[in-house]
Amino acid sequence: MATKELQSQLAALPERVAVVEIKVEAINEKLSDIKNDVKDMHDCLDNTRDLLDKKLCEMADASNSQHAELASKIGDLEKLKNKYTTYAMIGLAFAAGTGWLNSVHLPQILKFLGL
Repeated sequence: MATKELQSQLAALPERVAVVEIKVEAINEKLSDIKNDVKDMHDCLDNTRDLLDKKLCEMADASNSQHAELASKIGDLEKLKNKYTTYAMIGLAFAAGTGWLNSVHLPQILKFLGL
């Protein structure tokens, strides 16, 4: 009896091997598809990285130029402020030296300044 079972199993063996071979081929095809998908994804990520790097460099250059422009404008404003502050101090020193500040009352000065 054992020999009949062995004979039937041996008879079914080529069919089972064929089924396994078909499954292995299907797995190999799927692995090939996955490899292609991974390669495509890798290429896409490379392109995205390059594009992002380019855009970030452009943004950094634009930011640097804006900062330089603002720094020059602020420098010009500071020069103007210092110039008028110096003129005001010279005027006050002249008025104090000539005695004009003693002849004008503080409420009149505050009214003139709008305070």
